[in-house]
Parts: sequence; structure tokens; C-alpha cells
Amino acid sequence: MRHPTFLSLHTMFDIEKIRSDFPILERKVYDRPLVYLDNAATTQKPRCVVDAMSEEYFSVNANVHRGVHFLSQQATDLHEAARERVARFIGAASSSEIVFTRGTTESLNLVASSFSEAFLREGDEVLLTVMEHHSNIVPWQLVRERKGIVLKVIPINDAGEVDMEAYEKLFTPRTRLVAVTHVSNVLGTVNPVKQMAAVAHAHGARILVDGAQSVPHFPVNVQDIDCDFLTFSGHKVYGPTGIGVLYGKEELLDRMPPYQGGGEMISRVTFEHTTFERLPFKFEAGTPDYVGAHGLGVALDYVEQLGMENIHLHERELTRYAMEQLSLIPGMRLFGTAAEKDAVVAFTVGDIHPLDLGTLLDRLGIALRTGHHCAQPLMARFGVESMARASFALYTTRAEIDALVSAIDRVRKMF
Repeated sequence: MRHPTFLSLHTMFDIEKIRSDFPILERKVYDRPLVYLDNAATTQKPRCVVDAMSEEYFSVNANVHRGVHFLSQQATDLHEAARERVARFIGAASSSEIVFTRGTTESLNLVASSFSEAFLREGDEVLLTVMEHHSNIVPWQLVRERKGIVLKVIPINDAGEVDMEAYEKLFTPRTRLVAVTHVSNVLGTVNPVKQMAAVAHAHGARILVDGAQSVPHFPVNVQDIDCDFLTFSGHKVYGPTGIGVLYGKEELLDRMPPYQGGGEMISRVTFEHTTFERLPFKFEAGTPDYVGAHGLGVALDYVEQLGMENIHLHERELTRYAMEQLSLIPGMRLFGTAAEKDAVVAFTVGDIHPLDLGTLLDRLGIALRTGHHCAQPLMARFGVESMARASFALYTTRAEIDALVSAIDRVRKMF
């Protein structure tokens, strides 16, 4: 596998060498070069990730943790090495704080279910921002129906930034948890989660950070943030689908009941009583996606060798350039103009419906996302039903931004 070399933190890495690691980027759609700008939904996979997973299936495949035979021992070693890899990548104190899930959505549901069972009572409060993805809203609504908790919404300003003064005023003695996205999947706003964590802890509350849109784009350290939980998905960080991560402070995970029951998460079972395994296995019922975990570990190796700071600088410059160029298009309305913004640009153009815009751009080879982006409360905040969204990755180029701008302008002239 090839990895570019870097002259310094501020030297742009060799984008063409990087792109050669992603075979799908060589595809054509409708006889046009693919311009893939839907990375907030899922990223493409480098060859090394797919090769590593194929190799495991072909040479190491066996169920983990339960077998004494050679293949099972090897597979277990790869699985647990991936857990250690994740722990190092996000700065966890221990690999026992890393729970493998199917993705961010399951991680959020796990916390909503188990944390609420252990720590929430009727009348207790959970704070959410208006920019949350549905996966960090609906689970808490289910808890509200089940336990009678109160959900409070943290407002944002017109730039898409959290109103920190309003945030602090929402706390009461009944506030137990803040659940906040690190980076908005629509606006690209980078929320001040470290500051928000300090405020939450000062009020005796815990904080959960949805890192689905931050972990792939810049360095994230859970101990520096001092978050109590962090979630992210493998498929958004150049890894496979169907694998995700829940980080939780050990003291909290210890006190939370299991999310699901079954094999692997038990120590001893009788018909009268069951005792559960130690962390993190208490939360991992059934056969895990051990090949997916290995693929995730390889993906994290890949981005770390490129350098997360290098990726961040590259994508930050792309975002700035995209905002600048898109703003020149007549009728363009850009959403999310926060000072701290990363890798996502959402917009509408005149009276063109975003679905029509996305469909016509697709015929020109441009792949982006249209709709409400699983953030309907945020759409309502800005008075629209849907938006178009272009989102960037480490392999995105300026030329692709130029292609997007040119294509939008071409479509605009058709209306």
C-alpha cells in the first residue's frame, strides 16, 4: 500500500497518490468523471481496507473469544487489536471503554436505553441542540415516552452556532445529560464541545458527543474534551459499513445495565440468575462484526499515516474555497456560516427544488445529497423543507469544487 510523504504539517499532501488508493474514484457515471461529494453520508474505502477484510475472510475467519483453536485465537487477536487501535485513536484511557456497535445510531440508542435505565427518573432533563441528527433525537423521545423525562432544545443563531448563553440558562438541578453533535451533518458547524462539557459538569450533568462528523475530519481526544460518551461510525471514516464505536467512561459503563442479552455478554447463566461479563463485553451480545472491526482498525491506520492535522487543513481549505465560489452563483443561499466550520456546505439555489437540482447534477457526474438530511427540526429553524449538501473528504480536490460550481450554474440557467 502506498502512503504519501509530508514535508511539513502545512505542506499539501499528494492528492493524486491518495486518490489512487480509492479505485471507485476512477469510475465514470453517465460517461462523465465521478465527482463524489456525499462523504457526510458515507466515505469511499481505500484498497488497503478492503484487502485486509478479504484476507481475514480467506485466511483467519473464525468466531472470536469462544474458540481455543488456532483460527479463533488469531481472529480474536485481530478483533481486540482493533479495539486497542480505536482507543488510541480517540485518546481513551483504556480499551475497556470502547464498545463495538453497528454504528453511531446504535451507539446513541445504547446510551439512551442503558443510561436512562441507570440514571434518569421522571422529570429529569436531557438537553439537545436544534441541529441534532434524528438519531440523537428520536431515542431520547422514546425515553421520554417510557420514563417521563423532559427534553430541552438548545437554540442556535443564524450562522448555525450554539447560543452558549442560552445553553447555560437551560440547566436546572434536574438536568442529567447533554447530548450534542460535535459537527453538524448539515451546517458543518464545529460545536465547542470541550466548553460545553465543562459547563455540563459544573452543573453535575454528563455529556454525550456525537462524533460521526468530527472523528473522520480532525483529531478528537475524549480525555481532552472530557466527554462522558462519544460515538462514531466506521463507514464515515473510510472503514466498512456496519461497524461503529461507543466510547464511555468506565465508571459510567460499569453502572449501566446491558443493552441486549445473549451470548458473549454473560459470565454465567442459570434459569434463576445471570451474571454479566466485564467491560466492554457486557454491551456486545452475540457474534460481533470482527472482520468489520479489523477493517476499521486498518482505516484508522490509513488516516493516521496521512495525518489527521493534514486532513483537517486540506478539508478546511476546501470548505473555505467552496463557500467562496458557491456564494458567487446568483440565487445561492448558503446555510451554516459559523466561524468554526468543517467539510460540509448546504445550500439552495433560487426556486430550484433541491431534489431537482440533485437529479440534474447527477446527470453531470456530481454526486451530492438532497433532502432534510435526517435533521428536520433544523430545516424548520431555517424555514425550508430541504437543502442540497456537498460534503468533502481527504480525497476531494479543488477541481471537483470547480466542477460542482460550474454544474450548478449550468442547471440554474435551465430554470
